[in-house]
Amino acid sequence: MLFGFCGGMEIGNFMSIDILAFYLGGGGSIMGYFIFIVPTFILAMWAQSKVSSTYNKYARVPSRGRITGAEAAAAVMRSAGISDVKITQVRGHLTDHYDPIGKKLALSEENYHGSSLAALGVAAHEAGHAVQHKIGYGALKARMALVPITNIASNVLPLVMIGSFFIIGGAFSLTLLKLGILCYVILTLFQLITLPVEYDASARAKKELVALGILGNDEMVGVEKTLNAAALTYVAAFVSSLSYLIYLLSMLGGSRD
Repeated sequence: MLFGFCGGMEIGNFMSIDILAFYLGGGGSIMGYFIFIVPTFILAMWAQSKVSSTYNKYARVPSRGRITGAEAAAAVMRSAGISDVKITQVRGHLTDHYDPIGKKLALSEENYHGSSLAALGVAAHEAGHAVQHKIGYGALKARMALVPITNIASNVLPLVMIGSFFIIGGAFSLTLLKLGILCYVILTLFQLITLPVEYDASARAKKELVALGILGNDEMVGVEKTLNAAALTYVAAFVSSLSYLIYLLSMLGGSRD
């Protein structure tokens, strides 16, 4: 997935850690909160805003060839010898993603039918993931392997949050804190592995769009700015998860003093 990952999920993480910090009784401080948590929240919001503004700007710039996003994705995959991935249209704004299990490349309506620089960049990026899957790109395989345990960690965090409402201090509170730390270790590792996957998919997209004659070199400025802005959301997601992890670890250290 290229867009949308950092927004809602990271806001949810911020709210969860907010409650963990104040109800687990693990020794977290207001100073630590402002050092580790607030800046990452601001970073996440800025990254998401940057994606939206950059995408909206280049979604209004049509490509000279007028090739649609669906056609561009198909061309990139065809060039890589991929014929078993179905390109589908999905509802929503920037809901584009590649499903390696179902062998589907899903494009939002605006990018499926659109022929803007932003649409072609996003579509080619998702096709880049399909290429990674075909060649067995190591980082993608590692991320796919982590998906089940990452989903478990994401589902456990709300339970930890709810438990923190009722347990303040004591052995069980410490257990909840340790469980929260374990969840963030998993989430942080997942976010770290996501970085090379996303950057590599964008590199493949930019290369193929020019090599296949879909876009001219002078048109690539818009594509590069769109994909670079999107990459910021993954950087922000990693920094946020790492900061949350460090803060919880500081709370654990405080609980042992």
